[in-house]
Amino acid sequence: MNRKSTIAALIAIAATTGSAFAGTSLAGDISIDDTPFTSTRTRAEVQAELAEFKQAGVNPWSTSYNPARDFRSEKTREQVLAEYQASRDSVAAITSEDSGSAYAAARKGVEVSPRFAVGATPTVR
Repeated sequence: MNRKSTIAALIAIAATTGSAFAGTSLAGDISIDDTPFTSTRTRAEVQAELAEFKQAGVNPWSTSYNPARDFRSEKTREQVLAEYQASRDSVAAITSEDSGSAYAAARKGVEVSPRFAVGATPTVR
């Protein structure tokens, strides 16, 4: 009797599992997303942006687009190197296994804040 109830349970599980995946995309499936696209911008806004890029001689969709091509730093290499070496220990402590809590606890009263590259934003995972 136990064997029959086990087989019946396995058949029931197999039947419900198949319906759980109905309508979802799997790795080998060819699926077409039929969700209608709704733009947040008007056609005129997009065309105006394209005209600005063309006037500037820049194509951000190009494979050779390099926004940093004309970048000029305000600091010398030596200044950047000295700044990096000065902050190396605090950055290593802040990005360590305990996320810098031991480092911050040892430096009570001193503000410890992470530094990010210009334009970079931290992501929470």
